[in-house]
Amino acid sequence: MPPKARDLDALLHAAVQGIGGVERPGQVQMVHAVADAIARGEHLLVQAGTGTGKSLAYLIPAVAHAFDAGRPAVVATATLTLQAQIVDRDMPRLARAIAPILGRQPTYALVKGRRNYLCRHKLSGGFPDDDEGSLLSVGAVDANVALLGAEVVQLRSWAETTQSGDRDELVPGVSERAWRQVSVSAHECLGQKCPMVTECFVEQARSAAKDVDVVVTNHAFMAIDSFEGRQMLPEHDVLIVDEGHELVDRVTSTITDELTAPMIAGAAKRAGRLAQTDQVTDASEFLAAILEALPEGRLNGIPDSLSLALARVRDSARGVQTELKPASPEDNNGARQVARAAIDEVFENAERLLQERELDVAWVSKDPRRGSVLRVAPMSVAMLMRDKVFGDRTVIMTSATLELGGTFDSVAGTLGLRGEGAPTWHGLDVGSPFDYPRQAIAYVAKHLPSPGRDGLAPETFDEIEELVRASGGRTLGLFSSMRAAVAATEAMRERFGTGTGKGSGTGSGTGSGTGSGTGSGTGSIQFICQGEDQTSTLVRRFARDARTCLFGTLSLWQGVDVPGSACQLVIIDRIPFPRPDDPLSSARSQAIARMGGNGFMAVSATHAALRLAQGAGRLVRRADDRGVVAFLDSRMMTARYAGFLQKSLPPFWPTTDKAMVLAALRRLDETADEPLPVHEPALRGVAGVAAGVLGEGGVGEAAVAGAVERTSMGGEDGDGRLAAGRRPMVDDPPIARSARTAVTQGHAWTSEQDTELREGVDLGLTLEELAEHLELEDGVITARLSLFGLELSDSPRMTF
Repeated sequence: MPPKARDLDALLHAAVQGIGGVERPGQVQMVHAVADAIARGEHLLVQAGTGTGKSLAYLIPAVAHAFDAGRPAVVATATLTLQAQIVDRDMPRLARAIAPILGRQPTYALVKGRRNYLCRHKLSGGFPDDDEGSLLSVGAVDANVALLGAEVVQLRSWAETTQSGDRDELVPGVSERAWRQVSVSAHECLGQKCPMVTECFVEQARSAAKDVDVVVTNHAFMAIDSFEGRQMLPEHDVLIVDEGHELVDRVTSTITDELTAPMIAGAAKRAGRLAQTDQVTDASEFLAAILEALPEGRLNGIPDSLSLALARVRDSARGVQTELKPASPEDNNGARQVARAAIDEVFENAERLLQERELDVAWVSKDPRRGSVLRVAPMSVAMLMRDKVFGDRTVIMTSATLELGGTFDSVAGTLGLRGEGAPTWHGLDVGSPFDYPRQAIAYVAKHLPSPGRDGLAPETFDEIEELVRASGGRTLGLFSSMRAAVAATEAMRERFGTGTGKGSGTGSGTGSGTGSGTGSGTGSIQFICQGEDQTSTLVRRFARDARTCLFGTLSLWQGVDVPGSACQLVIIDRIPFPRPDDPLSSARSQAIARMGGNGFMAVSATHAALRLAQGAGRLVRRADDRGVVAFLDSRMMTARYAGFLQKSLPPFWPTTDKAMVLAALRRLDETADEPLPVHEPALRGVAGVAAGVLGEGGVGEAAVAGAVERTSMGGEDGDGRLAAGRRPMVDDPPIARSARTAVTQGHAWTSEQDTELREGVDLGLTLEELAEHLELEDGVITARLSLFGLELSDSPRMTF
């Protein structure tokens, strides 16, 4: 039986009270919409703006369903940051708050792929080293002078104390090369034949997950579980996908395969002690010569020379597969399994490329370190998603950015939810509690030259410097490429007279800046760049120090949650279109064009709009946040597609007045409070939840994660209240007057209705006439008009 409406309201009220927050209309609406969708068995796409409290809004009906159905609900996220938030903060507080109503505390567990966990068998020497001079071969003497040696000391020490073996718990982090020496992939794992299976962190985590109410995982793990039928997740009939705008890209990445000559030669080397691999080595050299002669870019069909090379790779790998097969399961050990996994991957990838499947796109890329790389990926995963993800369970998809250009159609199409045979689904936008025009400015540097391919222009560096000086630091720089992020970091360090951000510096650089904010002291402004440490470590460092600026790309465009005064300026260097030579994007655009559509708007502009909305969303995280999003790309105003991009952004106050923006940043710097305290990573136990949270029954009795003992800075006391004298840490904000009404007001708009709406405005129809024509309430029409910017309101529209 689905939970009664009053039960949901009571659960939500208790949960919000338990965390010291305030219920919001959008949150209440979402709780009921999710519960109704689960009860009806229909899919739901929910756009919920930042500050809605959407994690609480889907966790409550998920828990209620788990209690009623006797099986867990699965929550999949795109980022480690959100996984940690749910497991370390949201679920512990939620569980304590609603336990009196439910009769017991809800339980939960975190499950990831094997590569995220320490392998005890590999650490003890049960697998061969991945390379010469590897982690496990570094001695104590070398540890004093070699980075790899220092990392082995750190890893071995951590291995003696960790309860979870989860890499995300390791701070500071280690290099990927070091981590490879203590972890194995799913294909390399010995499974139940491993002599240390009873001590395996992965097996313990998955065993614990079978008996909990909520299982938290990531998009890639969920996709592998769905597509490959390994049943790594417990049986479930409800899947909630947070950060849903990322799902298609994550799934595509999961089923993208590649081949390189070094990869094939490495597989031959691993298998060389157990089988005759000369033919594989020869095939790798032959393939290397063929790939070297091919230009970078998409392959319109596999050339004959490449087809011959791939056939040699496939056939030689097949022969080694036969030799590597153990006589009995007992004969399989770590070395043999690693060799088999490497050879199997070579065989399968070569075979896939030779098949030239209808929707597969193959291309060659040139990597400075790895040489020529041959990749293959599906042009579309829509039908795969329809069958494997949406086929036999109810899916709730949520994000702050699911509507692009005012409709769910674009995202729904990529998910396989449109066209003949598509399952039933509904779209709902519950809005945001933030008053965006009063809280933030959207500034377009109209005077700057249009971005080119030669990197950032000197004028752009000048602009960044002026903005950073005016803000007194407090800057998150989002760049469309790693090259641009590194260049900007190095340029600012030189201009501000600072080093890598670890020293004190003098901050004496003058450049062309006109302001020097002093709100948080006179210390120098430091610059750190993505890639200089684990991203989570860099983000915490940025959040702790108002004088620190963080520059980067990719994962920084989303998932970074730094409320308060540490982040009052977000810089976006250019519109993040996919590269013109990106094989998948170009293939998708061409396919759409062949069907009579606009490939640029459907692919490139949609991709850019999504990234811009996510990037701009890093600024306002609470109702009392203030700041500026600075777009250093004049095309945000001048291009024919500018309106489409603008409508995908939160409705900030728009301007091109540089002097006004600099003055606003200085005022914010001068009046800023100290940055909010930062949560440190929680020590995790066997189920991936915070250490010390096991219930009385222990893991085996489904008492995982019953309560939380806060081990991080500024935690809570035992009954969930803030400890005396502690400041809140990014707790839920007070409700603010919304500048945006829910788009649908409970009505799922179709593209045909949107077209009729626009045409009606062009014809000069009144609100009453539109409502009568569309057979909808006035409020629903007004909300849709406001979203499209088709009717003036008290708040400024996103039009420059």
